[in-house]
Amino acid sequence: MPSTVKIPEISAKDGPLFPDYIPHYDPLEKVEMVGAFEHHDVGFRADPSKPNLLGATKKVIELSPHVGTELHGVQLTDLNSEALDELALLTAERGCVVFRDQHEFLNSGFEAQKKIAGHFGPLHVHGWMPHAEKGPAEFVIVYDSKDDLRLRKFWARKNPIQFHVDQSPEAQPPGMTLFAVIEQPSGVGGDTVFASTHRAFMKLSPKFRSRLEGLRAVHTTAAQLSREVSDNKDKAMVRRPVTTSVHPVITVHPVTGKKNLFVNSSYAKSIVGFDDEESDYLLKFLFNHIASGHDFSCRVRYEPGTVVLWDQRSCQHSQTLDYPAGERRHAFRLTSLANVPIPSKVDEDDDGCHLEEDREMLSLC
Repeated sequence: MPSTVKIPEISAKDGPLFPDYIPHYDPLEKVEMVGAFEHHDVGFRADPSKPNLLGATKKVIELSPHVGTELHGVQLTDLNSEALDELALLTAERGCVVFRDQHEFLNSGFEAQKKIAGHFGPLHVHGWMPHAEKGPAEFVIVYDSKDDLRLRKFWARKNPIQFHVDQSPEAQPPGMTLFAVIEQPSGVGGDTVFASTHRAFMKLSPKFRSRLEGLRAVHTTAAQLSREVSDNKDKAMVRRPVTTSVHPVITVHPVTGKKNLFVNSSYAKSIVGFDDEESDYLLKFLFNHIASGHDFSCRVRYEPGTVVLWDQRSCQHSQTLDYPAGERRHAFRLTSLANVPIPSKVDEDDDGCHLEEDREMLSLC
């Protein structure tokens, strides 16, 4: 049923629609890491036919062949535990799932929003991005306006198109992420592009795939924290020390069993055991492979009330930041942590024909 919650119209010259969700910057604040935990992926509990989730859905739209599904007629606040389990499974399979007109969710408050996101795992606390002053630390507030250009400043002098996994340097990186849009610029813009990391892996040649398996990469937040300090000086938000982890270059999703390319241009800095030039060359190729993969990506356009959930173990994402500077864009993000990345093993029968019919048809074996 469509939402009956009426959102008041507010002109661009007025204040934010949800003032309780304005970012709060406290350079003295410190936060604790979640620490090691045993992750139980709720997708394992889901009915593969997803009756609780899809039973109430009026329309299902596939945004592209390999990533992205949009569900119409579903309110997140109406989903029970079984439906949320099925949502986790669908997101693992499709990378990202989009919901529209989620105004009931936006108005449900911090604790209700946190409860839904926390269904998928312990919630991450960010090391430098702000939360709301009176809201839980797990909320990441994304706010861009003429009164707060901090986000713009962070991306100045570099290309904002940067596919990544949020906080991959964690020892147990994120699984499900929830992103809720409160306000959007007056025109179009501010979309997010999602890319399937499974399809990115499978688009590589079999010989190249097998060479990547077994490799490990160093992921670190050092560059981001350095930029935060250089941009904001004594007002910098450094709530946690630099985080560094070593993860497999190719990982296996615990629920789907599919292999995924798990290096990203934000945090992966080197390949273990490679000389610097070799590492830089390989990583640059893999980053470009994902960024140029329009045939395994989708673009999500936002409007107030849009909520997107994505599984960071099966896709990467990039902002666009293409709308005029000074226009207000306001959203929040909640991210659950998941399993220790599972390294893939080489398929001895992966000769390029057995796994991919199109390679056999094109005589590429």
